[in-house]
Amino acid sequence: MNKFVDPHTLKNWLHDGAEIALFDVREQGQYGESHLFYGVPLPYSRLELDVQRLAPLPSVRLVVYDEDQSIAVRAAARLAACGYTNVHILEGGTRGWKEAGYVLFSGVHVPSKTFGELVEENYHTPSVTAPALFEMLQRGEDVVVLDGRPLSEYHKMTIPGSICCPNGELSYRIHDMIDNPDTTIVVNCAGRTRSIIGAQTLINLGLKNPIMALENGTQGWYLEDFPLEHGSKRKYSDQVSDNARVVGRAASANVAQRFDVQSVEAATISEWLAGGDSSVFLCDVRTPDEFANGSLSGAQSTPGGQLIQANDQYIGVRNARLVLFDDDGIRAPVVASWLKQLGHDAYVLRGGLQSQFSLLHSGRGAVALTDASQLPAITVAELKTGLADKRLCVMDVRGSMQYRKSHIPGASWGIRPHFPALEAFAGKCDVVLVGDEDAVVALAASEWCKPTSEHHPDVRVMRLEGGFAAWVTAQLPVESTPELPVDAECLDYLFFVHDRHDGNKAAARQYLQWETGLLAQLDQRELDAFDLD
Repeated sequence: MNKFVDPHTLKNWLHDGAEIALFDVREQGQYGESHLFYGVPLPYSRLELDVQRLAPLPSVRLVVYDEDQSIAVRAAARLAACGYTNVHILEGGTRGWKEAGYVLFSGVHVPSKTFGELVEENYHTPSVTAPALFEMLQRGEDVVVLDGRPLSEYHKMTIPGSICCPNGELSYRIHDMIDNPDTTIVVNCAGRTRSIIGAQTLINLGLKNPIMALENGTQGWYLEDFPLEHGSKRKYSDQVSDNARVVGRAASANVAQRFDVQSVEAATISEWLAGGDSSVFLCDVRTPDEFANGSLSGAQSTPGGQLIQANDQYIGVRNARLVLFDDDGIRAPVVASWLKQLGHDAYVLRGGLQSQFSLLHSGRGAVALTDASQLPAITVAELKTGLADKRLCVMDVRGSMQYRKSHIPGASWGIRPHFPALEAFAGKCDVVLVGDEDAVVALAASEWCKPTSEHHPDVRVMRLEGGFAAWVTAQLPVESTPELPVDAECLDYLFFVHDRHDGNKAAARQYLQWETGLLAQLDQRELDAFDLD
């Protein structure tokens, strides 16, 4: 039987200090239009794939919601089947939340974005406007512009001449990048948050240089009609000098002391886990490449800057314990200092990578129901023949923007929470699901193939072996439909967030207005949850 929680009770739960996982089970576009402040996106299309990473403890107090309970009820049943034992549904969904007098927020990563605005207000982080920076660069002043985003974002567009150094790497690498205390350092991102956090990080580390955040980032630059650079690959050096390590370690220790960042032994973490009532997240804050070359068992790759910026991509349980580590003793304490100010219970693993701690030994994970091997597969050649004979029809379950750009001719687009009835879609054909992740395809197929579904017994549901990439590799025809699915059906895509980078000045202005307006929307309990120095 479903358990429901009313909005007022949920509001109190969110501030009672105990662990709680609050998941918005709608798709990303729907989430971005209107959600609870602490809501973590867990789209129903990926539910069983991501829930164990976001909520590793099956007994955690867990609440799911959507707009009207329709998807949340289905999600709750799936989570129960995965082994979660304390699942609740928000009564009335977001509609009920709003009717109860509580605020709904638009956008993504809202707590982190709000935090950036609060940091600037609290610490008076210096900033520079795009026109002022442009003039400084034109005059040839001694200025270094550091882009605090990951290389993939930096590569798309950046300030001309800037160097990529994600915020989580600053404490480790800055002392090899700047050798003159008179050099002005400007940190930028695409908007505001990472510019502010990056600049304040350098200030907290004690650098004597003039340090500023670029106001409104690359969007502010673009809105002034200054040219952006595209395709740049400039970045920090992979090698860190001995001197930079010594200086960086001392500066990091000062930050840890200032913000009371505690180190924790592996044995203590094991005791937490043995208690059976604590969610623990083991976070490797190094770069993704370093993580790929070897990490601790049970750790997830959480590059430090992104862990601050997009915390809800990695951590799904409020008031959980976060244990950070690196292999240098420099990066983790600085990232932890920001997480503590965000209101998290963050620690640094003593010994870091060398501790050889393993989170896998807890053996407490829920079971994910995503076995793609149970779904029959057909080859590209078989699909080609079946389409020509009109024996097969295709449902593409990739992202809506990927479908618009390129798909198998005649394929329909679908997304798990809103699949049509099988018999209505298939007619007299068998159905082939096409995706780029077998597990996502398997979850989509489960909507049609579960034992309780009432579908035509003669209709087979299969997957394309190798997915859409196999069709492209075989050099078979594709088609694009830039207007289909229509915008209203693209539940997985938040247009105003993405369009700001694609030449849409109105979207860029809307985004910046949204970002600077976040603080005014918070209630006092939400503001009090932050813990700035």
